[in-house]
Amino acid sequence: MYSLVRRVLNRVLHVSDLHRGKRESPAVDAALRVLAAELEPVLVVASGDLANRGRAGELERARSLLASLGAEVLAVPGNHDIPYTFPARFTRPWQEFERVLGPAEPVHRSERLVAVGLCSVRPWRQQGGRLRPEQLRRAAELLRDPPPQALRLVVFHHHLAWAPWRGVNKLPLKRRDEVLATLAAAGAELVAAGHIHQSTTVERRDVLALEAPAGSSLVLATAPGLGRPRPRRAGEAHGLHVYEWDE
Repeated sequence: MYSLVRRVLNRVLHVSDLHRGKRESPAVDAALRVLAAELEPVLVVASGDLANRGRAGELERARSLLASLGAEVLAVPGNHDIPYTFPARFTRPWQEFERVLGPAEPVHRSERLVAVGLCSVRPWRQQGGRLRPEQLRRAAELLRDPPPQALRLVVFHHHLAWAPWRGVNKLPLKRRDEVLATLAAAGAELVAAGHIHQSTTVERRDVLALEAPAGSSLVLATAPGLGRPRPRRAGEAHGLHVYEWDE
């Protein structure tokens, strides 16, 4: 007799740049719900720009959609998720986001997955993002000693890898080389982001000459936008990422 060992497959559903309040599509929302029901993800990741102008109603509509997917949600802010008006942009930038969607730097930990959310948005920057050294130290601490079979995932809004046909003028994360090296040393296996509304996925070892194999298999994933606030912009389409892993 032969015995078949069933492969345990885990999934994360990654959406980004919903831009609620700008050309929302009920058909896309319905398709997302169907897909989530079929995939049964262990976690839904939302990597920022859930609102279009940081308004409470936009954030609440984003929460409603994410809550309808039937899985735990880990959401981080994007540059469109904070107020656009003075002085709120500087005096209470995260207040509405955290009221509606929870902490700006959430954490998920289970036997299958350790996911750390970081807030890369800075109120004084319109597009570019940044992570402070203390944020990276906290992420490294949270990634330390994961369960044996757990994937180690880090999520923030601003991309470390961009789609090559998009060009490099869309400002990414500041000091991205330092961020990448720190997360790789901390044992991160997947870094998920958004921001540019186009998709790319690359392994760290594909773009860097590494002296040692440690951390070389780190995958950088930039999800396309689920929303499409500028439909005339060439190359942008409704999309998402699904990540799968096993033991």
